[in-house]
Amino acid sequence: MPARPAPPRPILTATAIGAAAQFLFTLNIARPSILVFDEVHYVRATRILLTRDAPTNIEHPLLGKSLIALGMRLFGDNQYGWRIPSAIAATAVVLGVFGILWVLFHRVRPAVIGAVLVMLNFTVFIQARIAMLDGFMAAFLVLAILALLRSAYAPPDRVWRHWIIGSILLGLAVGVKWAAAPYVAWAGCAFLLIRWRDARAGRPLHWAGMTALPALATLGAVSILTYLLTFAPAFFYAQDPMTIGKLLPFQWVMYQQQTQILPPHPYQSSWWTWPLMIRPIWYLYERADGAQRGILLLGNPAILWGGLIAVGYCLWAGWRRKAARLGGVAAIWVASLLVWAIIPKSLGFFYYYYPSTIFLCLALAAAFDDLRESRSHWDEAFLALSAGLFLLFYPIISAAALPNAQAFQHWMWFPTWP
Repeated sequence: MPARPAPPRPILTATAIGAAAQFLFTLNIARPSILVFDEVHYVRATRILLTRDAPTNIEHPLLGKSLIALGMRLFGDNQYGWRIPSAIAATAVVLGVFGILWVLFHRVRPAVIGAVLVMLNFTVFIQARIAMLDGFMAAFLVLAILALLRSAYAPPDRVWRHWIIGSILLGLAVGVKWAAAPYVAWAGCAFLLIRWRDARAGRPLHWAGMTALPALATLGAVSILTYLLTFAPAFFYAQDPMTIGKLLPFQWVMYQQQTQILPPHPYQSSWWTWPLMIRPIWYLYERADGAQRGILLLGNPAILWGGLIAVGYCLWAGWRRKAARLGGVAAIWVASLLVWAIIPKSLGFFYYYYPSTIFLCLALAAAFDDLRESRSHWDEAFLALSAGLFLLFYPIISAAALPNAQAFQHWMWFPTWP
């Protein structure tokens, strides 16, 4: 029920987890010293953005590159400057998952389980240590979900505050990558569905004191305005600066860039294959800094495959037992995958699945919490398995020195793994 009393927030626990996550993500973050995978595009675009010379990398909005630019301003044009903003974003994801599970269940155990699983998920660890846009987008998305959930359970005098914060965060996510845009629609649909269920059941409404039309109008207007404000640096280009009159037509130019037909790529894959982790991607596999090194983007097998079972369980519980919170966390994962069935992209890559791999951790923590009375230690055993796999794969997710050029074979479990 929305009005249920909340126990004291576990601030110390969250702080400890955040500190551990930041340490893990930052350890050896400067390895390798060379640009990795799409850092070639985004670091180059950020350097131009810092000079305010001219538009570049125009297929994506500016916010993600602006955050990389902030890191380069603070730490220099080096590995730390390129990557530390991504590490901070990944820590925000860990804390955001902790917060979401706390708001939903008001128990420390599922919040800790979910947050630690995020830390142990290879996708999060790898995206925390590379200057790409997806990590920033995911951080804003997770924090937006947290804010909108807090709004749903807040007393009437705080509902709008959290709703507006969530709307701003969604706008910032879209300001990193357009792939976040469908989440604004998902948020509106979730609001309407939950309010309809409340009214049908005759129980107190979530988002107490809010009516539907103003809520949806605020969600749309605030997120769009926030998104447009992220283009502020473009108004200061020396060549072809942005203007108010050019801002909206420029969105069509970006759309054309996003939807252009691209030539086939050896790492491309279809969205429906991503949950099965059929086609991971080498972000790096070459000699660097005096040794053979590799970074293979794949997910922790326990989390990515076990998470699918958890999603199925949560969907079943949400349907058969009317367990709305379980069904809700499963629906977040389903919606995140449907994004890629909707977006008209000519090529797909496994790293597009990144936000979905985070939401699997929500489903796992929720499922283990629901089973805690009959399967009280399953979550601990699963954490141990996930940690063991993290250690096993650590050399090829952290760019550690490998003994020789064929060392990667040790981790290639399937023929489709590169």
